[in-house]
Amino acid sequence: MHRRHLLIGGASLFALTGCAAAGAMENGMTGPTAASLSTADEARIARAVLPTTAPRAELLQPWTGPYEGVPPWDKVTAPKMREAILEGIELQRADIAAIANNPDAPTFANTLVAMELVGEPLDRAINVFSVMTSNIGGDAWDVLETELSPILSAASDEITFNEKLFQRIKAVADGAETSGLNAQQTRLAERSRDAFVRNGAALNAAGKAELGRINTALSNAFTGFGQKVVADENTWTVIADEAGLKGLPESNKAAAAAAARTRNVQGWAIVNTRSSVDPFLTFADDRALREQVWKKFVKRGDNGDANDTKSTIAQIVALRQQRARLLGFGNHAEWRMQDTMAKTPAAAMELMQRVWAPAKARVAEEVADMKAIAGFDIEPWDYLYFAEKVRKAKYDLDQNELKPYFELHAVRAASFYMAERLYGFVFKQLPKGAVSTFEPDVTTYEVTDKATGKLIGLYYADDFARPGKRSGAWMTTYRSFSQLTGSKPILASNNNNFVKAEAGQPLLISLDDAETLFHEFGHALHYFSSVVTYPSFGNTPRDFVEYPSQVHEHWVLSRPILDGYMKHVETKQPMPQALVDKIEASSTFNQGYATVSYLSSALVDMDLHTQATPPTDIGAFEKASLDRLGMPKEIVMRHRLPQFNHLFTSDAYSAGYYSYLWSEVMDADTWAYFEESGDVFNPDIGGRFKSIILAPGNTTDRGDAYRQFRGRNPDVAALLKVRGFPTS
Repeated sequence: MHRRHLLIGGASLFALTGCAAAGAMENGMTGPTAASLSTADEARIARAVLPTTAPRAELLQPWTGPYEGVPPWDKVTAPKMREAILEGIELQRADIAAIANNPDAPTFANTLVAMELVGEPLDRAINVFSVMTSNIGGDAWDVLETELSPILSAASDEITFNEKLFQRIKAVADGAETSGLNAQQTRLAERSRDAFVRNGAALNAAGKAELGRINTALSNAFTGFGQKVVADENTWTVIADEAGLKGLPESNKAAAAAAARTRNVQGWAIVNTRSSVDPFLTFADDRALREQVWKKFVKRGDNGDANDTKSTIAQIVALRQQRARLLGFGNHAEWRMQDTMAKTPAAAMELMQRVWAPAKARVAEEVADMKAIAGFDIEPWDYLYFAEKVRKAKYDLDQNELKPYFELHAVRAASFYMAERLYGFVFKQLPKGAVSTFEPDVTTYEVTDKATGKLIGLYYADDFARPGKRSGAWMTTYRSFSQLTGSKPILASNNNNFVKAEAGQPLLISLDDAETLFHEFGHALHYFSSVVTYPSFGNTPRDFVEYPSQVHEHWVLSRPILDGYMKHVETKQPMPQALVDKIEASSTFNQGYATVSYLSSALVDMDLHTQATPPTDIGAFEKASLDRLGMPKEIVMRHRLPQFNHLFTSDAYSAGYYSYLWSEVMDADTWAYFEESGDVFNPDIGGRFKSIILAPGNTTDRGDAYRQFRGRNPDVAALLKVRGFPTS
């Protein structure tokens, strides 16, 4: 989450701060070229430019304690955070003024390396603040987020719109070729200049004022959208009679009972989040209750009440279109996709449309199979339930057979084994209280390099749902690696929303949940592998960043993982090969549903953000867009617009939800590479994946990096094969 406060106009993390400069003069003195200076020399020159005012607020202080400092979670309160962020903005403002007003000629070190170090106290506070709003939540944090979001947006715009600062950055970038910059410095310089331009630095005064208004309004709308969705997710369906749970595995019954107790209701509670809803829709025999639970889930943000998000979405898309036009783009998608691998909406649409037609055809086949069993037309709340019946009939595979092999702690241990085999990372659990955590349930692990014993970082596992926590699963970094800032240990977390089991009982999760855990862990491994010099290069394009995470899902069912970790919770025996064979035989089963539910969301996202005139009736637009696609009536979008956090809590995934599919092309092709080698833990391939794909961040073009790793462009046929679709 490094440098979140420098987001430009709501752009994704790291969009602004790629910084480098040129020139044979450093700090006004004749000397070596920029390319010949050491990182330590760059940092020394840069820090000499910045003010040395010590922060007063407690939450702005350098982190102390083990691991060269960890977040002081035990000291965090909303009032202290407010004080810290407001002071941090002032300190950041002074940093920027010192760089912009420096009388010396702009150079790599005194301008752009200095920019890498701007606002370090505010960085620390923002990283903690984002965890409190996402993982803890509640009224106090909602109020503070509502207050601070527009202030932070304005502070970001203030940096972008600083004409003196922009001219210094532009001078360095424009002179890169003649001033001795190396390839990485040139890339940093040009990306920084281009990001400033994309985000309004070249506008006139009136344009900047208008863009600032738009960005502030968007910031407010993003905050409001997220809070409304969380409020709708902090609800549940009460099952008063145990008969309503018929068909549900015992582990899910126990979790529903525990959820009811923690919410002080009688009976069983199906919490309005996917990890609770999907098992109910898959196994519960009571069709009327399935419909009730399904409708509650898909209507989040769409109930015509105080938490309805549709008017907020209409405001967001209108503001985005205004911003795109102001910045010289035809629509929001064109603006957002400038710094992606796909580059254009047309390129993303071409890939999606190639997959959409075979996915719909497969849905028709799946529905026919289900209808033959059900004897009636399949509705969306029937799909998972009857798909499970078909799976059992076709492949003699019952999901209930699988769950006893996926106990949460065993799955976590298996992910650590994968990390050690592939990359040499060793995870050691720390005792409770060894470091402060933001919630008592969080478990911490020390991460070291197996070969050298060198400390890599600290890993926080936050697995359980709680009121106020946003839904889904995600990864966060509290401190990322960069040589410029001292190569400190990386601090990263994975966050899930599993419902706690009864006291003393194992928490059994689904195969899908296990793959999600490995996916999010893949994001963490990406950051633990980082060896970038400049913080700006710690993140990659939106349609690349999911690739390293998605590929790690494949190892869940590899034989070494199954034999060592996925053991039956009662018999303690590893999953038998006969059961694995059934899973593999059914691996393309229900891929019509999985692909259409995801891809419809991605296609509607792109449709929404390429409209010449933004829609005002969001419900009508969603329906019309799906009608144009020929959306099967038996399936609903994985994320309907009224609850689509990816799109409307920031700009991060807007016009970018396609990125999962774009990344999956590389992911499928990479897994094929491992499989074809005869060893899914092939040390040579694993080492090259780490050194070429993971470690360099965004220091080189990611398409070039893939070609260096694989020896060619990714093959779309690998993706179609994985999903069981025709390859031609």
